[in-house]
Amino acid sequence: MSRIANSPVELPDGVEFKNNAGILTVKGKNGELSCALISCVDIQTTDNVLTFKSNKNDRSSVALAGTQRSLVNNMVVGVTTGFEKRLELRGVGYRTQVRGKVLNLTLGFSHPVEYAIPEGITIEAPSQTEIVIKGCDKQQVGQVAANIRAYRAPEPYKGKGIRYVGEHVVMKEAKKK
Repeated sequence: MSRIANSPVELPDGVEFKNNAGILTVKGKNGELSCALISCVDIQTTDNVLTFKSNKNDRSSVALAGTQRSLVNNMVVGVTTGFEKRLELRGVGYRTQVRGKVLNLTLGFSHPVEYAIPEGITIEAPSQTEIVIKGCDKQQVGQVAANIRAYRAPEPYKGKGIRYVGEHVVMKEAKKK
C-alpha cells in the first residue's frame, strides 16, 4: 500500500494556502488554483507544512488521503514553478505556428488544423516542428498536450505524427511480398 499521505507538503515562501468550507485554494506567483476537499481527509497546517490524515480507517479513505496530498502538492508546484509538456512533429511538411490565441497545425490533411488555446495555458513554437505547452495546472497542461497529439498520433509504420519529446514509438515491420 502506498504511503504518500504520510509525507508532508511544504509551502515555499510566497505561497498562500486557504481552506474555505471544503474548497482548497493555493495562490502563488504563477496564479491561483483551487480544488474541492475530499470529505474523508483532514488537513493540518503548522509552520507552512501541510499534513494529511484520513478520518476513517478503511482502505479507500487512506487511498483518498494520498490522492488529496498529491493534488495539493501539484497545486503548490504549479503556482511556484509551473508545468511544461513538449511535443514534436515528425513527417514531411508537418509544421506548427502560434498566432495570438490559436495554434495552427499543418499535418498532411487537406485543411489546416486550428486549435484554440484555452485560458491559463501558454503555447510556444520555438521551431516549426516543436510545441511547448506551459501552465500552472498539471491536469490542464496534460489534457491540452493530449488533445493536440490526438490530431495525428504517431503511426507505427513510418513514425509520422505528433509525439511527446523522448517518446519511443514501436515500429512495425512493413508487409513483405
